[in-house]
This record gives sequence, structure tokens and C-alpha cells, in this order.
Amino acid sequence: MNWGVFEGLLSGVNKYSTAFGRIWLSLVFIFRLLVYVVAAERVWSDDHKDFDCNTRQPGCTNVCYDHFFPVSHIRLWALQLILVTCPSLLVIMHVAYRKAKEQRHRSAGGDDHRCMYPNPGKKRGGLWWTYLLSLVFKAGVDVAFLYIFYQLYRNYTLPRLVKCELPPCPNVVDCFISRPTEKSIFTLFMVVITCVCIVLSLIEATYLIGKRCRECLL
Repeated sequence: MNWGVFEGLLSGVNKYSTAFGRIWLSLVFIFRLLVYVVAAERVWSDDHKDFDCNTRQPGCTNVCYDHFFPVSHIRLWALQLILVTCPSLLVIMHVAYRKAKEQRHRSAGGDDHRCMYPNPGKKRGGLWWTYLLSLVFKAGVDVAFLYIFYQLYRNYTLPRLVKCELPPCPNVVDCFISRPTEKSIFTLFMVVITCVCIVLSLIEATYLIGKRCRECLL
């Protein structure tokens, strides 16, 4: 990972965000991205290797693992992080488009031109809608992934023992999950942080709408 580029992106997102947006960004970076990179990825690194079933029937362990873990937590979290951060990058791209358009307008009009965007980063017009829709999209993505996780792993927890009777298993076999308690703790932690991020996004959206309505009334 090129941390210089990543730091520049974080700086841009932070610059054009509200106070609620900065808190959301801090939560995503510290409590979701860093936890994912530093700790969670290692906890799930042995999930398939140490998924142990009390049978030697070839293929039984692989089939049972695929049934109980159709998609790994780590891969779902990676996809979730990508989708929730992309809207913030769209806001930066919109501001960059405004700056480029203002530069072209200045070059064509000379020194006495009228500014199209006196402050390209100010949330007005299309940028306001881009920012608001980005908040709705981020909250929607997090809600969707919470639902997906709940459907795949009931109550967001992992049992110590699962029973499998799928072919080619000869009968009902007992399968044991690696580090179930540790994985359940990490899962619940990520679920709680995701819920906090959803609340922050909705609060920020309400703040933007309320501020615009107040300005229109005044």
C-alpha cells in the first residue's frame, strides 16, 4: 500500500467533510481499517486449515466448511470497506472537477472574469447533492452488509461445534471451528462500529438537510 497516496486521499476527504464526517472517517480508519489490517486478518488466516471434522472421508471437510462459511468474514469486510469509502472519493472528484472548470473559465475570461465557483469545496448545487447522496449510499451499504452477515451467521456469533451431514460425508459428523470466541468478539466489535457509522451518516444527512432548509427560510 502506498501510504503517501492514502494519506493524501484521507486529507482530501477530511478537508471537504463536516464535523460529523470527520468523526465517521476517524472511526472507519482507526476502528475498521486498522483493526482489519492489524488483527482481524490474522484471526481468520487459519479458518479453513483448522476447520476440523471427525471423519477421514475425502471431501467431507471441504464441503462442510463451504456450507457453514460460504463467504469469509474477511472478504465481506474488505468489500464493505471499499464500497463505503468510494462515495467520499466521488466528493473529492467532484471538487476537483469544479476546480478544473473554474481554471478553464479563468483562462478563457482573463483577469476580469466572473468566478463560477468562488469556493469549489463549498457544498452548494450539485456538490451538495453529491455529498448528501454519498451519505445515504454509505449508510445503505452498511445496513445491507449487516443484513448479509445476519443471514449468513445468525446473531453474528460462531458456534464451537457444528454438525454436518452433506454428501460425501458418510453420516452426521462433528466439525469444530477454529477460535470461535475470538472471531465472535471481532465480529460483534465490527457490527457495533458499523452501527455507529450508520448513525453518524444519518445524523450528518439530517444536519445538511436542516441547514439547507434553515437557509432557505431565512
